[in-house]
Amino acid sequence: MKTLEQLKQTIMKRNPNDEEFLQAVDEVLQSLSLVLNKHPEFLNEGILERIVEPERQLMFRVPWVDDQGNVQVNRGYRVEFNSALGPYKGGLRFHPSVNISIIKFLGFEQIFKNALTGLAMGGGKGGSDFDPKGKSDQEIMRFCQSFMTELARHIGPDTDVPAGDIGVGAREIGYLFGQYKRIRNAFHGVLTGKGLTWGGSLVRTQATGYGLCYFTEAMLQDHNQSMKGKKIIISGSGNVAIYAAEKAQQLGACVIAMSDSSGYIVDEQGIDLALLKDIKEVRRERIHVYAQEKTNASFHNSGSIWQIACDIALPCATQNELTKEDAQALVNHHVLAVAEGANMPTTPEAIEIFQSNGVLYAPGKASNAGGVATSGLEMAQNAARLSWSFEEVDQRLQQIMQDIYYQVSQTARQYGKEDNLVVGANIAGFLKVAKAMQEQGVV
Repeated sequence: MKTLEQLKQTIMKRNPNDEEFLQAVDEVLQSLSLVLNKHPEFLNEGILERIVEPERQLMFRVPWVDDQGNVQVNRGYRVEFNSALGPYKGGLRFHPSVNISIIKFLGFEQIFKNALTGLAMGGGKGGSDFDPKGKSDQEIMRFCQSFMTELARHIGPDTDVPAGDIGVGAREIGYLFGQYKRIRNAFHGVLTGKGLTWGGSLVRTQATGYGLCYFTEAMLQDHNQSMKGKKIIISGSGNVAIYAAEKAQQLGACVIAMSDSSGYIVDEQGIDLALLKDIKEVRRERIHVYAQEKTNASFHNSGSIWQIACDIALPCATQNELTKEDAQALVNHHVLAVAEGANMPTTPEAIEIFQSNGVLYAPGKASNAGGVATSGLEMAQNAARLSWSFEEVDQRLQQIMQDIYYQVSQTARQYGKEDNLVVGANIAGFLKVAKAMQEQGVV
């Protein structure tokens, strides 16, 4: 039997170059030290050693032909991390930054996030270093078809059900699904985020952003606060950020700043969401266009969005975007709450600053679980050949996110870490998976 420290050393030795993965594992293992006093069997039975090792890692070549007739080659990945609770479930990310470390970190986080939803889903993740930006629809279609030609043999409605993530929206899901159907000659619910006329679920587009706000509101109400009247900053301007802004506005908040990789905009009167949606979702342009068309707004191509005073911060862009310096600036401006819409967007040093200064802090594996929760609801609809109304799916989503908050907060209190939702989320998710692994034997 290895001690927790010996296990950490083994993981570092096996994954020496996987920085993001090691960061995610270290955060979880720090929380689990509290559990091992009550449950030493998790070490004795090798549960921890097994849960940090993917059940399966796939890396493959993705050749495709660009519009000039040149052959291009990208790398594709799928990490099927843990299936103790159900089929592997997790998104596909198409972005130049994608590598095996990022896919492993995302897949590892997905295990616990999916467990918190209470739905029958294991954890996995995939993607490619392909960049959809600047590519024509035909180039994206050819890439997606090549990617799915390899992936199709490894996935299925009862095996592994991918979804979208950064760079993979409705267009990409459509091309991927079409190729899967062609290869397998079957209309399976093998991808989530599908079009509404061919197996998709209402609310899936809005789910992560809406869910983030439902979780944040539950957290605030538990502390006699609410989002109403609060100034909010949201990093990013993709799917998660846009619909977090939409739900925040519906809950009475004022979203004053958003960003993309080129910089950020500030509109103290409140972001005009209809204009932003047109710029980002229809015209597919950079966010500076918003400031050109809205006279009261300003665009900044340098500095950090987190230097702006706000009541609530919702990081919805990418991993490790919110640094120690950013956290201190938010604390200096008396930020009330920080809730993650992206996966691991806050560095460990920044988290420590928030927690030591009494800021309400929600980790992504709890607060951004709305997307995968609604994916799970889409899987259920596909299995029953049914389609639920927007109101029914939204109501289920809201209930799931509220349940996650109370589950996580109660677990934190149970282990003597009141208001430490990082500890609560890690332990609550882990216990569900660990108990299932125990009952299924050494596999």
